[in-house]
Amino acid sequence: MAAVLEEIAAGRLAAEARVVISDNPEAPALALAAGRGLPAVVIERKDFPGRPEFEEALVRILKEHGVGLVVLAGFMRLVGPTLLRAFPAINIHPSLLPAFPGLEAQRQALEHGVRIAGCTVHHVNEVMDGGRIIAQAAVPVEPDDTVESLSARILAQEHRLLSRAIGELICV
Repeated sequence: MAAVLEEIAAGRLAAEARVVISDNPEAPALALAAGRGLPAVVIERKDFPGRPEFEEALVRILKEHGVGLVVLAGFMRLVGPTLLRAFPAINIHPSLLPAFPGLEAQRQALEHGVRIAGCTVHHVNEVMDGGRIIAQAAVPVEPDDTVESLSARILAQEHRLLSRAIGELICV
């Protein structure tokens, strides 16, 4: 999220961030948003009886802020039909999907011995990391890579790729 906000502030991404929402009251994204004058909203899943009610609250907030595209960056929950019927949504994932969906993608890549890893921006659907691919960036896996070193190189590509994908989507 920080990288996207930087691109917007620098004028390299012709987009407008309208609101930052987190289900974690301790999320650094909230302080970052508030520091940039963006509305920062906490909406905890535990406050709702089920996912549909949680998503209905998300949709209300998104509509109140005039959001056109939902960008999931660090939102570690599956989203369902309530949100997906109301808004297009994209996500960034630290693998070359369809390889290594879900958690710990970098560890999975190293354990499988791949020579190329990377990241993917994809449309969100109800399948974890299963939406249509928008863009990907490859990152070579070095012989001495650790999860941390590979993750750092993938993250640098994620920052670049997510902003580029947002720019392309909102210009369509």
